[in-house]
Amino acid sequence: MIQSTTNTIAAETTHTAETVIQGAHHALDKLQNGVDDLAAAGPAALSRAAAQMEELTRRTLARASEASQQVRARALRAGDATVGYIKDEPVKAVLIAVAAGAVAAGLCAWLSRSNKA
Repeated sequence: MIQSTTNTIAAETTHTAETVIQGAHHALDKLQNGVDDLAAAGPAALSRAAAQMEELTRRTLARASEASQQVRARALRAGDATVGYIKDEPVKAVLIAVAAGAVAAGLCAWLSRSNKA
């Protein structure tokens, strides 16, 4: 339960960050192409393009900051949920941790044997 909640939050967070980054890259690429086209049009057009680029950069940074805050909030909620679960079900939490550790150790042992072969 905890692991699936954590995995879900991690997946949502990763998706949000990737979406913001892709949007920023797309917008900057589009703007760069426009600036290249306007450079030939003259200094006044280039000045307008530079102002638009500054505004786009400001908005992109604001969106990235907002996404970062959302990631932090989700991580805090996941941490609070985990702590709450451990307080409510300490025995189950320990058993889940032991099982997860055993699975991780088994995977490591299996991978080390696979790499030697």
